[in-house]
Order: sequence, then C-alpha cells, then structure tokens
Amino acid sequence: MYNVAPTVESISRLIDQGRVNAYADAARDHNPLHLDTPEARAGQFGRPVAHGMLILAIVSEMMSNAFGLLWAEEGHLKVRWRAPTFIPTTVVSNAILKEDVDGVARYEIFCEGEDGQKLLTGTARVKYM
Repeated sequence: MYNVAPTVESISRLIDQGRVNAYADAARDHNPLHLDTPEARAGQFGRPVAHGMLILAIVSEMMSNAFGLLWAEEGHLKVRWRAPTFIPTTVVSNAILKEDVDGVARYEIFCEGEDGQKLLTGTARVKYM
C-alpha cells in the first residue's frame, strides 16, 4: 500500500515481427493481418500491424511496475485504439496522474509510436489505499 499515488514510469518496447509472432502464438491469434503474409501486404494497411492487445499489454506492464499486485487486484482500464501499430516500431507507454482522491488514483494513459502518433489513449484507475 502507498500513502500517495506513485509516479508511473514510462516504458518502451520494440514491436517487431518476432514479438508479434510470439504474441500470435501465445494468444492463438494467427490472423494474417498481423503476420508477414501476402494477405497482410494486400490488406487495407499494406503491411502487417501489431495486435491491439499486445499494445495494451505494455500499458498493463507499466501499471504493474508501479503498483505491483494492487494493479491486478484494484486496477481498471478504459482505452480507445487510435491508430494501427505498424511493424517495426518502438512503442512508448505513458501515464500522467490526473486525480488522487480517497486512495484512488486516476491516470491519463497513452501509447505512442516512434513517430509520435498516438496508438492508444484512455484512463487507468487504481485503488491504492
């Protein structure tokens, strides 16, 4: 437990085809959109894109780093995907404390690609006391 809401440190992860393939195996989601396939290259984006849940996992890792088990027990996310994550890119996840009331912290969260484009935005809330 904390006396005040902690600062949540940003994290970055390289999202390359190897990581996407490993996620596809783990999630059993081998949609050709995410793989280096002719279907992905012929699709709407012209190349593979990362799974949205892989990007969201970076947010959860960031919040877990700050809150540990409290994040799993008391954390809540509300997000919206803003853009596809083209492979390869380095994704940076950030959290900005917006409110700290009665032991509940609310953060603005977002993930950006290396070009600065917002890939995901939303809020994270966690009861820490």
